[in-house]
Amino acid sequence: MGRGVRGVCVLAFGSLIALATLPVMAGEADVVGVKIIKEGTGTYRFDVTVRHGDEGWKHYANGWDVVAPDGKVLGTRELAHPHENEQPFTRSLAGVVIPDGINEVSLRAHDSVHQHGGAEMRVQVQR
Repeated sequence: MGRGVRGVCVLAFGSLIALATLPVMAGEADVVGVKIIKEGTGTYRFDVTVRHGDEGWKHYANGWDVVAPDGKVLGTRELAHPHENEQPFTRSLAGVVIPDGINEVSLRAHDSVHQHGGAEMRVQVQR
């Protein structure tokens, strides 16, 4: 192996070692699935699937919201602990009142570091 090739290999290996030692960031929590079930007149249950690279208590998905088109939060599901070994995971929230005239809502997840900002999903409200 020539000097030039050996130098490139050493540089590439050194770069891999440097990348491997960087902290892994969990990023933002993403909503990856939603099921909406009509319970009664104007009330609904949401089964929401969230994906997040939980890193223990310092950085984990800690909830999700049902949000009206005008930005008003209609319901919040708090998540009480990290889900490091359960990804993605689904949790439910029942009894969410969706006022008349709202035909679509958004679901957004949040985490303990970034709050909101990950992928959201919109769903139609069947009356």
